[in-house]
Amino acid sequence: MNRTPHILMVEDDREIANLVSRFLRNHDMRVKAVANGREMDVALRDGRFDLVVLDLMLPGEDGLSLCRRLRSDGALPIIMLTAKAEEIDRILGLEMGADDYLVKPFNPRELLARIRAVLRRASAQAQPEIGDSVLISFEGWKLDKAVRRLFNPAGERVALTGAELDLLLAFCERPRRVLSRDQLLDLTQGRAAAPFERSIDVLVSRLRQKMERNPREPELIQTIRSGGYMFSPEIAAG
Repeated sequence: MNRTPHILMVEDDREIANLVSRFLRNHDMRVKAVANGREMDVALRDGRFDLVVLDLMLPGEDGLSLCRRLRSDGALPIIMLTAKAEEIDRILGLEMGADDYLVKPFNPRELLARIRAVLRRASAQAQPEIGDSVLISFEGWKLDKAVRRLFNPAGERVALTGAELDLLLAFCERPRRVLSRDQLLDLTQGRAAAPFERSIDVLVSRLRQKMERNPREPELIQTIRSGGYMFSPEIAAG
């Protein structure tokens, strides 16, 4: 991304918001901090942002509801903040469409690293890779690696988040192989961000909702008991 990233932070704790805003600005980012969903809506209406840092516990409409609304309106990257360490909160955030999460208290440097990683994925999804025109086909679906876009058998584009697309690409490049959750974490996110294992299950569930005829009886992404997952279609190039 050539221009300075513009971050919208939705956080009602002013001390945290001010501390993080100053830190991100000192690392070449523009930041607007708001305290609730109403102020978020005004900011999004009046400005253009590259990523939203969204607190889970907010006055009025909570972070999960806001995340659901943001995702239904488009693919703006979202990093969820939560003071709760329970796994269910992280899972719910990912299921609502968040790209990543961070548990409070956190080091601002870790948030910066996660913002940069999510922005890199979003930028790669938006911009064609020069010289890369590889098209992957399976069961009538087409995944264009050059522009990081997925098209269903009817030729319609299916909107995927950066994390969903990274996982699908990992599957397509290793078809008919049993891949453990640990392998999929390494292939899609690496260990630097220390994601939790269930995040893969959530992403698989999101892909199934978008791609399977019957997500409860998946044909494309199969669960292998005590093993992980396997992408079952035959893959063709071009």
